[in-house]
Amino acid sequence: MKNKINQLFFTILFISFTSIAQAQQIKSPGVNAQLFLGEGKRQPLIVGLGGSEGGNAWASDYWKKIRDQFIEKGYAFLAIGYFASEGAPDTLNKIELENVHAVIVKAQQNLLVNAQRTAIIGGSRGGDLALLLGSYYKDIKCVISVVGSHVAFPGHTNHFSTSAWSFKGKELPFVPVNEESVPALMKGDLRATFQTMLKDSLAEQRAIIKVEKINGPVFLLSATKDEICPSQQMADKMMQRLSAKQFSANYQHIAIEGGHAEPLKHFDLVFDFLEKNFPPL
Repeated sequence: MKNKINQLFFTILFISFTSIAQAQQIKSPGVNAQLFLGEGKRQPLIVGLGGSEGGNAWASDYWKKIRDQFIEKGYAFLAIGYFASEGAPDTLNKIELENVHAVIVKAQQNLLVNAQRTAIIGGSRGGDLALLLGSYYKDIKCVISVVGSHVAFPGHTNHFSTSAWSFKGKELPFVPVNEESVPALMKGDLRATFQTMLKDSLAEQRAIIKVEKINGPVFLLSATKDEICPSQQMADKMMQRLSAKQFSANYQHIAIEGGHAEPLKHFDLVFDFLEKNFPPL
């Protein structure tokens, strides 16, 4: 009898641990989303967005170690695939901000999640999306953008003539591929392509992300030798804008020595920023 009780206890313990360790799929139009939960009550929610590689990067084994660190520190973690993932559009093109936000709201409704405390982290194009969501939705209380942009850029179509993002059925203004940038694009020099596109100052102003509308702290990580885009310079522009707009929350920019992927090796800086500005209670 004692052995059966012990066996039942360990079975229950194993089931409980498994349910915590495994992801909960959240069904919502236009996205692929998985929610990872720890054991605490009222866990602050961290939303993770991948970049131009597509798929649901933060739900993959590649990011499991970092994802688990968020869980261990007391956060819930929502991994969202917003294109090239099951249930999401095939291409990074006119992605609907409201679809991404809708699944965040569904995750906030989980009884173990503190619906009043949501932060969002994104890398590269996901960094752009994180900044956009934070600027449009007040329930996002902290934004971390890794090698992100200060403006919206074209979607990843053959013609580059549409925006990567949309809101309520309308494309967001974007910096287009201009004639001067085509030679660099044809050579595969993406940094030079973006730099040349940004010479169109009028388009840049129309496409600018209004980071000053973010409802909480902002952390920017960039790369000093970014071969994909001028991430350091774009982050500097966001810092200047936040200062000019007298942004009241804490904001910080750290430029990491190295290429586009180098900042992704420095999550210690992300955790340090969260501990000071968005700690689990």
